[in-house]
Amino acid sequence: MVGVPKKKNEDHPVLKNAYLFYKRINELTAKHSNPKEDFFGAAPNLFVGKYGYPNINVGILSNENVDKEYDDPKIWYGKGFDIPKIVTMRSMLINSNFRSNIRSFNDRLFEITRDVALAKKPVDVEINLEKKPKYKLEVSPDITPYGPTIKMKKAAITENPHIPTKIDKVYSQDDMKATDAIDYLSKHDFDEHYLTKLLSAGTIGLKTGRKLVPTRWSITAVDDNLGKRNLKKIRDFSNHMDYRVYSGDYMGNYYIILFFPDVWSYELFESYMPNEAWKLKELKTFTDYEGLGGRKEYAYNTVGGYYAARLPVTELLVNEKRQGAALLLRFITDDYWVPLGVWVVRQTVRSTLSNKPLEFGSKELMLKYVKALVKKKFGFNVENLLNKSKLLKNMKNQTKLASFF
Repeated sequence: MVGVPKKKNEDHPVLKNAYLFYKRINELTAKHSNPKEDFFGAAPNLFVGKYGYPNINVGILSNENVDKEYDDPKIWYGKGFDIPKIVTMRSMLINSNFRSNIRSFNDRLFEITRDVALAKKPVDVEINLEKKPKYKLEVSPDITPYGPTIKMKKAAITENPHIPTKIDKVYSQDDMKATDAIDYLSKHDFDEHYLTKLLSAGTIGLKTGRKLVPTRWSITAVDDNLGKRNLKKIRDFSNHMDYRVYSGDYMGNYYIILFFPDVWSYELFESYMPNEAWKLKELKTFTDYEGLGGRKEYAYNTVGGYYAARLPVTELLVNEKRQGAALLLRFITDDYWVPLGVWVVRQTVRSTLSNKPLEFGSKELMLKYVKALVKKKFGFNVENLLNKSKLLKNMKNQTKLASFF
């Protein structure tokens, strides 16, 4: 069954699509056989809840016959796993949870979740639950779904987890800030998924400041910190981007990414676009924006997807040593019928930006092309959406320095 989000998120296009297809989701998750109260299996990850903070639920995601494929988006993308495949695997992961304060570091169950987070490979654990689980899927726009949540009676790790040397080094240091640890590990090829586990389990940061961090917050914090690291470089670049358009899609998420030769600014539009244009009565769109100085508050409209999409954009600008303004249009179609987490956003934008772009001689020619592209692809006039763009409005109205000379 689709987990019910907080009311303010019910209109989000990703969740709206999931509600439309909830019967299909249930069919995929209801056929697992012989669920057990007590089992021995691998634990590839943990899930830290946010409700009741600072006293929260902490869960170990595990089950019998689980391996690394059950919790690695890079593998899913590389092997071309489709939504039914990912949903079926994720629904098998039981969230065996317990209640904890965010600083209960001496708790035995906390020690287990810490080792699960630090380990490079899934850790073998023995789990005893309070009752027999009933399979269902918990979904949200920004987290990767998982199976049933059941209270844990007890748990034990049955092997010595393999912890990479650089991970152990950062964990052992008590004078390295979390932002510095994320930066250091990222430069040594530890991806966002791994970094999220580490931050969520309270294994990085100053010793006095370490604490459990809800998974949703950790995902955004990692994307945000890595993006801000890149932006420190981007703002100093004197070369500017060309007028470019990139386009691409993955599992029903279609992106059109526009770059402008200007100082840094960034805007994301997310819209639900049904496969049949006649179904569209009104385009439901969510948007957030930032200028050269960045955002002062969380992106409440596009939530975690805002930061997940911004990161690959900043990576491209750093690689090209250019500064520019980026406008992203995301169209979520019926093909994306269950939300799989913001890794989909991050991966789709990265993949889109690896495609060959189209370059234009002016902003007017580029916008004309984008309007024609959306019309051809979706049968929709995107002009009203573009008229709402703060980025385009600011570019039009701001006084250019060159006008004084």
